[in-house]
Amino acid sequence: MFKKRLLLVGLSSLLFSKVAYSQEENRVPQGVLSLDQVVEFALLQSPIIRQAQIDQEIGERDIKSNLANWYPQITASAAGAYNIKLQQQIIGDQLITFGQKYNSNVLLQANQTLFNRDQLFASKSSRYYRQQLQQVIEDARINTVVDVSKAFYSILLSEEQINILDQNLNRLEKQYKDAFSRFEAGLVDKTDYQRASIALTNVKSDRNRVTNSFDAKYDYLKQLMGYPDSLNFTIEFDTQGAEGAIGEEVVDPLMLENRVEYQLLQTQQTLNEIETSYEKWNYLPELSAYYRYNLNYFNSTLNSLYKAQYPISSVGVNLTIPIFQGGKRIHKVKAAELRVDRGTIEIENLSNQIRTEYSTALAAYNSSVYEWQLIRENMEMAEEVYNIIKLQYDEGIKSYIELVIAETDLQTAQINHINAFYQVLQDKLDLRKALGTIN
Repeated sequence: MFKKRLLLVGLSSLLFSKVAYSQEENRVPQGVLSLDQVVEFALLQSPIIRQAQIDQEIGERDIKSNLANWYPQITASAAGAYNIKLQQQIIGDQLITFGQKYNSNVLLQANQTLFNRDQLFASKSSRYYRQQLQQVIEDARINTVVDVSKAFYSILLSEEQINILDQNLNRLEKQYKDAFSRFEAGLVDKTDYQRASIALTNVKSDRNRVTNSFDAKYDYLKQLMGYPDSLNFTIEFDTQGAEGAIGEEVVDPLMLENRVEYQLLQTQQTLNEIETSYEKWNYLPELSAYYRYNLNYFNSTLNSLYKAQYPISSVGVNLTIPIFQGGKRIHKVKAAELRVDRGTIEIENLSNQIRTEYSTALAAYNSSVYEWQLIRENMEMAEEVYNIIKLQYDEGIKSYIELVIAETDLQTAQINHINAFYQVLQDKLDLRKALGTIN
C-alpha cells in the first residue's frame, strides 16, 4: 500500500513539473519576432538584468538589516556553574565561606538605541543606496538593449547578404548556361563559360560562409536574451521603414544628467559626503536604554538548585562619550574628505569622457549616413550599368568579360549598400547610448 502511494506521489510530481515546464515554454515568444519583441523579452530574461535585480534585492535586505537596529533588541541568555572552591575570607578570628556550590541564572534583556552614529548613517544613506541599486539595473538594461539590438542587426545583415547572393546565383547560373550553349554552338570559346563557372563557384562559397554563421549568431542572440536553448525563433525587420527614417531624426543636444553612468557617480559622491559627515559624528556620544530581568539560583546540591529563585530587575541608560582615540578620528575624517575630492575629479573626468564619446558617436553616425547615401547611389548606378551591358551582351555587342565585371560590380555595390545601412543602424544605437536616450 505504501509503495502504491509513493508511486502515485512520484507520478503526480512528474506530471506537475511537466505541466509547469510546458506553461513556462508557452510564455516564451516563438515564431517570427520583431526587434521590439526580442528586446522586450531580453529586458525580462537577460542574465545580466536578472543578476542586477538579485543584487538589488540583496542590497535591499542589507539596508533593512542595518535599519533594524533602531528597533528594540531583545536577548535571552542562561548560565550555570559549579564552584569547585568557594571564596573564603577571614573576618575577625573566623574564616567565613561565601556562596553555594551550585549557581545558575537566566537573563532577559532589552536594549533600545536612542542615539547612535551608525544608525544615523544607515538612515541617511539608505535612500541613496536604493537609488544606486536602481541605477545599476538601468545601466544593465541599457547595455542589454544595445547588445541585443546589434546582435539582431548582425543576423539581419547576414540574411540580406544571402538574399543578394541568391539573386546573383540565379543570374550567374543563367549566364553559365547561356555561355555554355554559345560555346557548344561555336559562337564563343570555352573561356566564357569557364569564367562563368569561376564566378558561380565564388558566389556559392560566399553564400556557404554566410549561411554557416547563422547558428552561431542566433546562439549569441539567445545568450544575450536569456532565451531557452531548446526553442527557436526567426526575426523580421521593416528595412524600408528604417531606411526612410534615416536622416529625418533631429539629434538632441548632449545632457550629462541623462547618462546613467553620470547619475551613478553623482549618487556615489552624495554617499561620500554622507560618509564624511559620519566620520565627523564620531565625536558625538552614544546613548541607549536597557531593561534587564535576571533570575538567580543558588544551592549546595544540584537536585535542589531550581527550587528557589532570586529575581533581580533593573532599567537604565548607557552613555558612551569618546574622549581620546590616538588621532584615529582625525585621520578617518581626512580620508573621507579625500574620497570626496577624488569623487569630484572622477565626475569631471567622466564628463569629459562622455563629451568625447558623444562627439565621436555623432561624427561616426553622420559619416555613416553620408557614406550610405553615396553607396546607395553607386548601387543604383551599378544596377543600371549591369542592365545595359546585359542587353548589349545578349545582342553580341559586349564581351562576356565586360558582363562579368558588371556583375561583380553590382554584387559588390549591393553588399556594400547593405553593410553601410546596418552600420548606420549600429552607429545610431551608439549615438543614442552616448546621449543617454535609450529607455
